[in-house]
Amino acid sequence: MANFQYIALDSKGEQKTGVKQGNSDAEVIQALRGEGLYPTQVVPEGQGTIAPTPGKKGKKRTKRKAKGGKAGKVGGKVKPKILMIFTRQLATLIDSGLPLLRGLTVLGKQEPNPVLQATINNIGESVQGGSTFSESLGQHPKMFNKLYVNMVKAGELGGVLEVVLTRLAEYQEKAHKLKGKIVSAMVYPLIVMFIAVAIMSFLMLFIVPKFRDMFRDMGDGAQLPLISRVVFGFSDWMLARPLVLPNAVWILFIAVGGWTAFGAWARTVKGRSIVDGLKLKIPIFGDIQRKSAIARFSRTLGTLVTSGVPILQALNITRDTAGNVVVAEAIDKVHDAVKEGESIVTPMTGSGIFPNLVVSMVDVGEETGQLPEMLLKIADVYDDEVDGAVTALTSILEPIMIVILALVVGAIVFALFLPLISVIQKMQGG
Repeated sequence: MANFQYIALDSKGEQKTGVKQGNSDAEVIQALRGEGLYPTQVVPEGQGTIAPTPGKKGKKRTKRKAKGGKAGKVGGKVKPKILMIFTRQLATLIDSGLPLLRGLTVLGKQEPNPVLQATINNIGESVQGGSTFSESLGQHPKMFNKLYVNMVKAGELGGVLEVVLTRLAEYQEKAHKLKGKIVSAMVYPLIVMFIAVAIMSFLMLFIVPKFRDMFRDMGDGAQLPLISRVVFGFSDWMLARPLVLPNAVWILFIAVGGWTAFGAWARTVKGRSIVDGLKLKIPIFGDIQRKSAIARFSRTLGTLVTSGVPILQALNITRDTAGNVVVAEAIDKVHDAVKEGESIVTPMTGSGIFPNLVVSMVDVGEETGQLPEMLLKIADVYDDEVDGAVTALTSILEPIMIVILALVVGAIVFALFLPLISVIQKMQGG
């Protein structure tokens, strides 16, 4: 038998920590439940660490925040990771046998995020007042979207709330991981481009003018190489003041203004449709966007149907959480076809969004009556494909961006030192 460290809650919601012997963590959990405790963490001694949640100190900190006027806003937004942790903790507590209201009370006391803490307490009061858990969640749409509320509602109706919450937590974890991969692939080239522009601007505005003045004083301006004359001319143009401010400042204003205007246009109905369509067609990046959209569609729809949400309602929720207008329109067509009694496969084939592999797997899932399981398998497949595509893209982009950065900086340095070398050679010859 091995020793296991544990954190558990008693009937009053107070934390208990200790070490217990058992053949497995499941056996230890069962033994703790027999003692009237509700385990939240059980790990083998020496193979992991347990992190107790704040006790009295956490309560004092909450009181200080309330006294200082910084109490959390009920129903505000929180980071997906924070909501994911809350969902996982609540699922664990309910699965351990703790009543829903007691679980909400415990999590409300120990939650460090003031916004989520205020919302949990509000939900607990609503449940205590006679509302269902899903109705209480629906009162905070900024924090709990339609997917979350409808899955909880299905779990309540089926009497498997802890199972649905566990699925929700798993869905949030995988969605968060997928989003992180996409962001890392998109952000890397932008960072390198920003660094390249910043270095070039610094050289053009502060270093190049000093070399230009030095060569001008030497009277060798007419003998400068072409690349040097181009660099010096561009530097002069950036420092020129035709409209009070230097041209470099106007470039910055135009860039910021253009980006702001583009962002406002992209938020319009027509603009978002065009931008989302381009996202799916951009070489290399478009393929990653398409695969991530398919993975998101499959995992959302599969998770909803598996949890007992009706197919038409699940398609509506999937459409609203698609994250891409073009994909949402394709899902809307699927919804209309299913509403008319048709197969889900026909509109998917004609949408042009879903590859033949996805359509074939969905077709097999419909024929065998295992559509939810097949959708989740599709999501796993495309998660792996996105992971591989992002890894390959990053490995290709790294040397390309480094070469671009080296060419930009190297061209400027070459333009500065080429005439200097020529002057030194003349002095040695003289």
